[in-house]
Amino acid sequence: MAPARRPKKSQYTLDRGMPGAFEGETVSRRRFMTGTVHGAGMLMTAGMVIPAVGFALGPVFKNVTLGWQTVGTPDMFPEDNYLPVVITIAPGIGEAGKSTVYVRKRNPKVDTQPASASNQWVAITSRCSHLGCSVLWVQAAEHFICPCHGSVFDVEGVRTAGPAPRPLDRFYTRLHDGFVQVGPRYSVNTELRAFSPRDPGEPLDGIGQYAYPSRPTVRKLPGHV
Repeated sequence: MAPARRPKKSQYTLDRGMPGAFEGETVSRRRFMTGTVHGAGMLMTAGMVIPAVGFALGPVFKNVTLGWQTVGTPDMFPEDNYLPVVITIAPGIGEAGKSTVYVRKRNPKVDTQPASASNQWVAITSRCSHLGCSVLWVQAAEHFICPCHGSVFDVEGVRTAGPAPRPLDRFYTRLHDGFVQVGPRYSVNTELRAFSPRDPGEPLDGIGQYAYPSRPTVRKLPGHV
């Protein structure tokens, strides 16, 4: 009996340099397995990288609008000293989403911003405009002091020393139903002109207001850049 004939190798696969391939085969088993392993590896990598990137970048694209928050009664806040109060700046994450704000009654002898219904109480952030460290109000010195890099701010929050590029950010205030409330945050330049909120490290004097625009997802304040 004549021996069984082996299938002829396809000229197509031979031309492709695939030794051991038979007629009808266009991909070798080795190449198929290699491609399968690479594909599985890419899926596993994507499964780990995509959630991490989303977690890191999510806050950048999330536009959170905070309402007015009650911080006390008018008689709680003196003209010559700041009272620290706690407000929520990032809802839904418990204590980590809270921050301290320094509040006092407006003092015509000290405050240079024109008086208006939104600044009868001065509310200044505790977040340094340099890198975001917590600043402390020192009543004896009548200055805010950042212990991280030595920035110093006067009673209005204007930088007097250190690397901070602008004054401390502020919050709008109002009297509502007999209570003092703190509203949207805004940034100011050295002349205390109001701008939409900026991130730490971004100056607002001169060309800085154009070189460092507010992030697209940050709530822009009406009439502000």
